[in-house]
Amino acid sequence: MTKIFALVDCNNFYASCERVFNPALQKRPVVVLSNNDGCIIARSNEAKALGIPMGAPYYQNKELMKKNGVVVFSSNYQFYGDMSLRVMDSLRLFVPDMEVYSIDEAFLRLDGFAHHDLFDMAVTIRTKLHQWTGIPTSLGIAPTKTLAKIANRYAKKNTQTGVFDMRDPQLQSHIMSNLPVEELWGISHRWGKKLRALGIQTALQLRDSDPKFIRRNFSLVGERIVHELRGLSCLDLEEVRPKKNIMSSKSFGKPITEQQQMEEALANYTARACEKLRGQHSKAQGISVFIKTNRFKQSEPQYYNAATLGFEHPTSDTAYILQAGKKLLNILYRKGYRYKKCGIMLLDIVPDHYHQDHLFVAQDTAKAEHLMKVLDLVNQSMGPGTVFHAAQGIKRDWQMRNDNRSPRYTTKWNELARVF
Repeated sequence: MTKIFALVDCNNFYASCERVFNPALQKRPVVVLSNNDGCIIARSNEAKALGIPMGAPYYQNKELMKKNGVVVFSSNYQFYGDMSLRVMDSLRLFVPDMEVYSIDEAFLRLDGFAHHDLFDMAVTIRTKLHQWTGIPTSLGIAPTKTLAKIANRYAKKNTQTGVFDMRDPQLQSHIMSNLPVEELWGISHRWGKKLRALGIQTALQLRDSDPKFIRRNFSLVGERIVHELRGLSCLDLEEVRPKKNIMSSKSFGKPITEQQQMEEALANYTARACEKLRGQHSKAQGISVFIKTNRFKQSEPQYYNAATLGFEHPTSDTAYILQAGKKLLNILYRKGYRYKKCGIMLLDIVPDHYHQDHLFVAQDTAKAEHLMKVLDLVNQSMGPGTVFHAAQGIKRDWQMRNDNRSPRYTTKWNELARVF
């Protein structure tokens, strides 16, 4: 049976999320900023039309945005993450075979629906997603994941329906003949430069090149791209596998000089990492902690250090891991520095059913595991951070700057949208 893939991509996802609960933003230019309100990481179509560049520092474009009435938001990842879950859960109601590729993209397998009109089916999916979640999407249909990426790009930029079926070989050739090779999924800027030096400037020229030649010059990955462009599927849907390590780290909203503030920040990052750990039904066998100053401020004293500690038993108990992190921080911390960032990494992750006895240390985790289960259930039902460890602090003055963050409409009870 011929494989059929569809790529569903949420249009301008972060900006679209902001518009769901704030209709006044429709047709207005909207941008979303990165951590600490540093750089532009999302733009609405109206903002793109103003020439506001992606990834540019906010301060460099502040006057341009003010002059044109651009609405600026700090990143609101709790809200965006929850909206992503709603989109993905909605997609599963239509198609069981699915790979969540990123926060705003998912691949679908449509082989089992080949007897349907796939274009009409895709239009229906797109309409229902917008009706149920408020998020606009684009869908591209093709016989491989790489071609589905191209089809989705075309659907977003060149169609009124937001859907494009690119299974026809002649249509594929026509579109690829006008597609720069650097814009292909899997082709980096460095590879694009090298391909152009070899006379391969478009996706069509890459498709028609010798796969063995591409493999010799660009590895097996390059050869797979050639086959995918020819309609031979080399990349199937991938299952989401538990992470082998989990990292949690952010820059502070302002430099930290006191150890107590550093302990609070580290405790919050640890709690977040432990939630992810339990969420994938895993346990960690160790922890690594790092702290660092701002390397871009060379006029200030610089310091970076890291330390690692192994656990006697694999664990997902936040309280136990907090104690281990604090122990490492006591070793690392030095007075006289203005710290910009700290973080933790949970190491050597194993499934939560993994068990290995220790010769000298008894293991009784039932009580701690039950407590963590209750904590997660409360925070899932009442909102993140409803119940937390005292070590995480109350004021948290060290947190990232987010002066323009919108309400967390779907994850905080006291920030629900209100109708007057």
